[in-house]
Amino acid sequence: MDDTRAIEHLLYRYAEHMDDGDFAAIGALFARGRIVAPALGLAYEGAEAVRALYEASARRYADGTPRTQHLVSNVRVEIDAGAAGARARSRYTVFQAVERLPLQAIIAGRYEDRFARDAAGWHFVERVLRTDLLGELGHHLLYELPR
Repeated sequence: MDDTRAIEHLLYRYAEHMDDGDFAAIGALFARGRIVAPALGLAYEGAEAVRALYEASARRYADGTPRTQHLVSNVRVEIDAGAAGARARSRYTVFQAVERLPLQAIIAGRYEDRFARDAAGWHFVERVLRTDLLGELGHHLLYELPR
């Protein structure tokens, strides 16, 4: 698999783990990285901190999932000279459907990611979460995002 595809797979793996409600797996993706939310002034570094972030912020339902579908699109990957680092920019749209909420988009924004490569392959170094559009998040988040 080429470098660009390997990085795209990391982006999609994050979305898949989120929709599965597998917050430990999301944490593992950031074992050597961090997630930053500039609008909230927050940063979470390492597997345990990232797992705890999602455990404390995302509602899960009886099936163990948040009942969401994260779509990642408009992916642009730039590999650094020497192919030891990379950056990616992408868009996300999250859909949700629960008993009291028909299927709808609940949030959309951008991911700005940095990656590094070592003998084990590519891994996240940093994900900056930017929110552009907010919908009905009360069935997804356990806190309220500032509008």
